[in-house]
Amino acid sequence: MKAVRYHSHGDSDVLVYEEVEHPAAGAGQVVLRVAGTAFNMLDVAIRARIVPFPVDLPHIPNIDVSGVITEIGEGVTGWSVGDAVIAFLPATAPGAAAEYVAAPAELLAAAPRTVEPADAAALPVAGLTARQALFEDAGLKPGQSILINGAGGGVGGYAIQLAKRAGATVTATASARSRDRVRSYGADHVVDHTATPVLEALAGQRFDVVLNLVRTSPEETARLVDLVADGGAFASATTPGPEEPGRGVRTVQIFVRSDAARLAELVALVDAGELQIEVSERRPLSELAAVHDAAVAGRLSGKTVLIP
Repeated sequence: MKAVRYHSHGDSDVLVYEEVEHPAAGAGQVVLRVAGTAFNMLDVAIRARIVPFPVDLPHIPNIDVSGVITEIGEGVTGWSVGDAVIAFLPATAPGAAAEYVAAPAELLAAAPRTVEPADAAALPVAGLTARQALFEDAGLKPGQSILINGAGGGVGGYAIQLAKRAGATVTATASARSRDRVRSYGADHVVDHTATPVLEALAGQRFDVVLNLVRTSPEETARLVDLVADGGAFASATTPGPEEPGRGVRTVQIFVRSDAARLAELVALVDAGELQIEVSERRPLSELAAVHDAAVAGRLSGKTVLIP
């Protein structure tokens, strides 16, 4: 089968599209024929050793997958060959940038029925990150206000929709190219950070929750924490906030985890028409290196799905 993998850590040129051995289902695993795999910045961080995750080389990246089960391993129950599924795969195992991938059965959720099979790959990591950040990390409640800094990305899009569904008032920051999409998700207020710096545009305002999805300097992060109301929460997927900011403000670092039960709940919202999966770009798997370069250069918005 064809896959993208790297034999050493480094820049995007270490990614090679090549013939590799077909995976087999071990105990507790299934093999999926990959319909699509979504790009995540974590894939760049592991490839470049920005985060020292222990992967065996050569390594096939990509942790988001949608596909169809083609083989069932020993001990797997509740799934059958032919089932359409999605999953958030372990970051250190061989990933979904391939025609086939072995996946732990315990991480699977049935794929949404109302979207294209490949597009369903855009849900697991970004959707779970948004859900866990809002409700488990920040403790967002109905009637509260939230600032989502960096709402134009995949996590931001789900965060807007889930926060609105929970009854929050949402202020979102986005570039001009993402503004209309962010509004379509239900944001009450949109700040175009390319026109006015976020901290300048929001001077004097306070929010019950600030969700930071943008890499910021320690100084910028501290100023974002200043936008949190007394007793509120600052949750960051990037630069950590200060440990003791005062005023009863909590700062939380977001570390997403795979959760099949919660992923199934997100799928149910998609099929009920209450959560939209938005894919900004679909590209052949062979172009994964170019996607990595575009992401590092800041040229990606929304979710990019790669198709074998």
